[in-house]
Amino acid sequence: MALTVPSGHGIDGGVSRSNPSPASSNIVIGFVGGFVNSDNRHHGPVQLAQRIRQTAPEATYIRIFENRRRKQAYDAIVRRLDTNRDGVLSAQEKSLAHIILFGHSWGASAAVALARDLRHAGIPVLLTVQVDSVAKWWQNDSLIPDNVAEAANFYQTEGIIHGRRQIKAVDPGKTEILGNYLVDYKKTPVQCPEASWWDRVVTPGHMQSECDPHLWSQVENLIKEHLSPQATSVAVTGQPQPSR
Repeated sequence: MALTVPSGHGIDGGVSRSNPSPASSNIVIGFVGGFVNSDNRHHGPVQLAQRIRQTAPEATYIRIFENRRRKQAYDAIVRRLDTNRDGVLSAQEKSLAHIILFGHSWGASAAVALARDLRHAGIPVLLTVQVDSVAKWWQNDSLIPDNVAEAANFYQTEGIIHGRRQIKAVDPGKTEILGNYLVDYKKTPVQCPEASWWDRVVTPGHMQSECDPHLWSQVENLIKEHLSPQATSVAVTGQPQPSR
């Protein structure tokens, strides 16, 4: 089944290291939480994207979106997969998809929702990673759709705002849940010098999950292990060790 590609050329904020080709389909999409801007370098997802860009395979596409910009992220992925630029996604182009989605807070929930959007279009997702995932009232961030090959969830339980404790696969035969990893900030607190006083007082655990270098290092390693140097390569799978 062919999918019509959204019109438009060039994507604001898109980052790649060469023009797309059938042999280079790594796509890494991240979402920031709350009302954070996608270019705010004080936040975990933005910093992670910057680090991944430094060592990512040739032509890897990496971009961060605000969590409310899920439709823009979807359109960016579809255009990226349209390697022959004919305006239609063929079954072959979909099969070359090598998509990794991640996010923090509302952004983590947006990553799961985007995976579900891609499922409706018949586009596979290699990996989703949720960090202290918080769903908006109309979203479901606990069930991972069956077009996702692997999924991981990192969460903390302290404060008014805390992450989804457990994610499950809609179809365990198609999706492997790598783990639901608890991070205990009462046991090992993390300093966040750039955080606001509100976050420090009201949502300290959620705040720490965004600036925790150890947690984001695990997310980074997990993503890098799944980046393929070629579209036809088999991704190396790996499970992070529980934090602390």
